[in-house]
Amino acid sequence: MEPSASSPVSPVPSVAPHFDERLTAPRSWWVIAGLLGLSGGLVMFPLGTVPLLGGLIVAAVLAGAAVSSYGSARIRVVAGSLVAGDARIPVAALGAAEVLDAEEARAWRMHKADPRAFMLMRSYVPRAVRIEVTDPSDPTPYVYLSSREPEALAAALDAVRAGARD
Repeated sequence: MEPSASSPVSPVPSVAPHFDERLTAPRSWWVIAGLLGLSGGLVMFPLGTVPLLGGLIVAAVLAGAAVSSYGSARIRVVAGSLVAGDARIPVAALGAAEVLDAEEARAWRMHKADPRAFMLMRSYVPRAVRIEVTDPSDPTPYVYLSSREPEALAAALDAVRAGARD
């Protein structure tokens, strides 16, 4: 049976991500944001109840927005590309992924770091993945990504690479 012209079947297949991780801020940061909101209210306390509530709300919203924006970093492997933050890199331009434990990740963030590298780091995520950039026209030597699931990220990159060879 062939689909009719009015069929809602889309000719373009949906592309599901092989890997999707959001590096959300830890709960303690949200507690600190709440305390900053409370501090904003206390600063306005001598001016009365309405300024107290205004200071509380404004400070809490600003602190919450800061924590939310910092904690919204996302790493995805989708449609043959690695998408990390604002960067979109074709998997074909990447070499092997090296899973880093907490100690190695710290070393690559500090004394082993190359200033030309693309780094999406979050201090509250101890492990990471380091991926060599194999594109000769790209001056970036490697991509460093903090990840709570570095093995899954490396496996997703390998799966995309294997699928491209088939």
